[in-house]
Parts: sequence; structure tokens; C-alpha cells
Amino acid sequence: MQKESSLTPPQPVLRQTKSPLAWIGQVFLASLVILVLYLIVPNAIKDPSLFVQFVLNGLQLGFVYALIALGYTMVYGIVKLINFAHGDVFMVGAFTSFYAVTRFSLHRWPANVFPGMPEGLVVVIGSVTVVLLSMLMCILLAITIERVAYKPLRDAPRIAALITAIGVSFFLEYFGALSFVFTPRFIPYQRPFEVITWYFNNGFYLIQPGQTPPDKSITFSNIFIIIVVTSIVVQFFLRFLVQNTKIGIAMRASSFDKPTARLMGINVDQVISFTFAIGAGFAGLGGVLYAIAYPSIYSLLGVLPGLKAFVAAVLGGIGSIPGALVGALIMGQAEAMTMAYISTPMRDAVAFAILIIVLLVRPTGIFGEPEKEKA
Repeated sequence: MQKESSLTPPQPVLRQTKSPLAWIGQVFLASLVILVLYLIVPNAIKDPSLFVQFVLNGLQLGFVYALIALGYTMVYGIVKLINFAHGDVFMVGAFTSFYAVTRFSLHRWPANVFPGMPEGLVVVIGSVTVVLLSMLMCILLAITIERVAYKPLRDAPRIAALITAIGVSFFLEYFGALSFVFTPRFIPYQRPFEVITWYFNNGFYLIQPGQTPPDKSITFSNIFIIIVVTSIVVQFFLRFLVQNTKIGIAMRASSFDKPTARLMGINVDQVISFTFAIGAGFAGLGGVLYAIAYPSIYSLLGVLPGLKAFVAAVLGGIGSIPGALVGALIMGQAEAMTMAYISTPMRDAVAFAILIIVLLVRPTGIFGEPEKEKA
């Protein structure tokens, strides 16, 4: 039997408890489903190509949320901490790539070192270098935060660590807003490569500069392909890491029982630092991809994507790696369909309405272990 990639191992139990308010959430959920069908189905039948376009937009957004949600679910799976500073680490990744491209032209370093290198290879190597630098900066920042702010509170009540996480989040946001750090203004993001766009209309065609695709066409770009492929590769990599490596076994053991893991020779502190580091690396990757897809950045960039990724982690079952992906894809589709068929300002309200409904209906999420008690 295939194992689920979860950092919170299932525990033997005899009886499951049920929330007395679950029926309220079930009524809300049924009403929401009926409303969604009422709004989407007629429009999808009326203009299927536009509906598919919104689905693709939701997929692009959802796969970015998945990269952020992994950090939430991994840290909670081991430390039982909601790291609210994680979204701001995502913001730092976006700004790191921005300065690497605009001030240091790091995306062009292969052409400067090897003038005869083919342009395609220059773009690939240069862009990957920018991404790796952003991931490294986020990893160093996350390790510093964990060692300075969270490690001293390891044995303190959870509320202390939670308040500290909120404080670290505000510090990063408003320290980054200083004029000599990042600036509070919106900054146009310079992409490290050109955007190539195709459209589908009885076949796939490349959109030339200045060309407008025909009506009823479905468009997508190389950015969409990069985001989807990268996010899927990260999911498989993390699944392999957790299930088939020594550090993955140590992570699962530390999640299950830290004192016993220490007795078995596992350095739990190093495992926790590694978990923060790898989650921050994925957040940095997500920050770069988000900035490339939506090229405008500012010091509060990580607030809403971070909160929505947290909702995605809760929706999928916080502590579950597949749950983070599924929850993120649901959030991406919910946001895209809300903007398309309801109202753009409502997209944030819908995201947090989903959180309320999930907590009422199934607090542990889709893939989470149900809350249980012994008989």
C-alpha cells in the first residue's frame, strides 16, 4: 500500500468525535455549492473557451500557492507552529530576484563570462541562478528566524510562539517598507526572460508581437508551463525526501515523538531547522515565480498570498503534503472563478469564507487525520 506523504503520523484510536456545529457548516457548504453551480455552469455552457481560460488562470495561481503552503504544512507537522512569517519570506524571495536582475544583471552572467554561449542556454542558466540565489536568501532568513525567535520558545506554551510568529511577520513587512531596504511603493518587476504566449483555436499557434489571438481562443504562456512543471516537480521531490531519505525519516520521527526521537540519536533541533529551511526555499521559489507571473512587487506582497496559502494548507489538511497541493489548487480555482463570475474584490472574502466552512465541516481538512478520542 502506498504511504501518504504526511508529517503527522496516524495514531491508533477507538472513537471519533464530531463537532456539534458541523451541521451549520454542512448547510453553508451545500448552499455554497448550489450558488457556485448556479453562477458557473450557465456561463461555462455559454462560453466554454472563456471558462477554460479561467481554469488555467486558477491553476497558475493554485500551483504558486502550493509552493507556499508546503512550508506551513511542514513546519506545523513537526513543531505544531503556524509560521505566519512564512508569507514574508516569500516576499523576500521576490525582492531578492528583483535586485539580482535589475542591479546586478545576474540573469546575464553566462553571456558575460562565455560570450559565445547560445542565447537559450544563457536564459536558462541565468534564470536558474537567480532562482537559486533567492531560495538561498530565504533559507538563510528562515534559519535565522527559527534560531533567534522560535527556538528559545520551543518549550513555551504554543500561544507564545504564535504571537512571536505574528510579531516576526510584522517586523519583516514594515522593516522591508523602509526606503533604504525595499520601499513601500509598488515596483514593476523586470522578468529574467521574455514571455512567449501561445493560443489554442483548432490547433496551437504562437502569438507574434503585436498580434491579437482570434475570438474564442485559449491563451497560455511559458510562465504558466514553468509554474505548473516546477510545482509538480517540487511535490514529487518533497514526497521522495520525506518517504525515502534519512532526513525524511528523522522528520517523521520528530513529528511523532520528539523525546523518543532524541533517545534514538536524532538531532531534533537540526531536523526542525532543516524543515524551516526547505519550506523557506520553496517559498522563495514561489516568490520568484509569482513576481514573474504578476510583475509588480511591494513590501506587503506576501500578506495575502501567505494567508491564502495557509487557508490552502488547512483546507487540504495541515501536516499533509498532498493536502497542501489539493487545497492550493482549490483555492486557486475559487479565486479565479470569483474574479470571473462574481467580483474581483470578493476573491479575498471567498477565500476566508472557505476557511470558515472547512473549520465547521471538517476542521482537520481533506487529508487530515480526524479528531479522535479513546473509548
